[in-house]
Amino acid sequence: MGSNAFAAPPLARSPALLPLALRPYAELVRMGFVDTLAYRLRYYTGIATYFIYVSVYYFIWKAIYEHGTSIEGFDFSQIMTYVAVGWIIRSLYFNNIDQDLATQVTEGTLVMNLIKPVNLQGALIATALGQSVFRLVMLTVPTTLLLFLVFPVRRPASLAHFAAFSVSVALSFFIVAALNFAVGTLAIRLLSILGLLRAKYFLLELLSGLLLPISFFPHGFQVALDFLPFQYISYVPLLIYLGKLSGGAAWRALGIQIFWVLALVALGHAMWQWSSRKITVQGG
Repeated sequence: MGSNAFAAPPLARSPALLPLALRPYAELVRMGFVDTLAYRLRYYTGIATYFIYVSVYYFIWKAIYEHGTSIEGFDFSQIMTYVAVGWIIRSLYFNNIDQDLATQVTEGTLVMNLIKPVNLQGALIATALGQSVFRLVMLTVPTTLLLFLVFPVRRPASLAHFAAFSVSVALSFFIVAALNFAVGTLAIRLLSILGLLRAKYFLLELLSGLLLPISFFPHGFQVALDFLPFQYISYVPLLIYLGKLSGGAAWRALGIQIFWVLALVALGHAMWQWSSRKITVQGG
């Protein structure tokens, strides 16, 4: 059942019919956007929450930089921009695909989704993309305006850097989405992954560079993270925004991000194929 359920619809095998095959995923993007309208209050409180997060970091970094002008290549204005823009882009790439997949397993709704003529991984990512577009309007834009007005947040290094930064953030969304799907497939065999999701949540914020720039980490950790996808979620897009990655280095970083998107999608596919061989549905 797992192999057939994951296979792409026959229409997708013909390039001429590809737009028709992609139509269900476009509808899932729209549904993800519309369904999130029911939770608008969450995003109003989210603006306040993000403001509090950045405010706490502001006073911490202000105290740290009181007797220094630069730490690991970041002055106070740059580190505050790093923190503020980091939380802004988190509102875009964040998603709950792993939690949604785990819920489908425990509630027994996964079976109904398996009989739909869509790729489950693609369907969940498309739905998350619609939710991300909604957050762009309801959370990201208002949060950006508030943080830029209150804190010493710099503009992008240049228009070219902003363009590269925007592409990088879009790729960050797909890295997180693919990673979350891979983690979510473990719910099929483990049945409950609540503890795993909590650990992943905090590790992702740390290893992505959201809480602290990777350049502040010990050298050994920096070397290890070079072989992992996490720094391409927050750290690399923020370096591009600040102009610390330019030209060929920025293009190389975007290329590596694309590689990690493809690699993690492939990993999720492989883990789904492995996990779906022993589907045990709870609930019903």
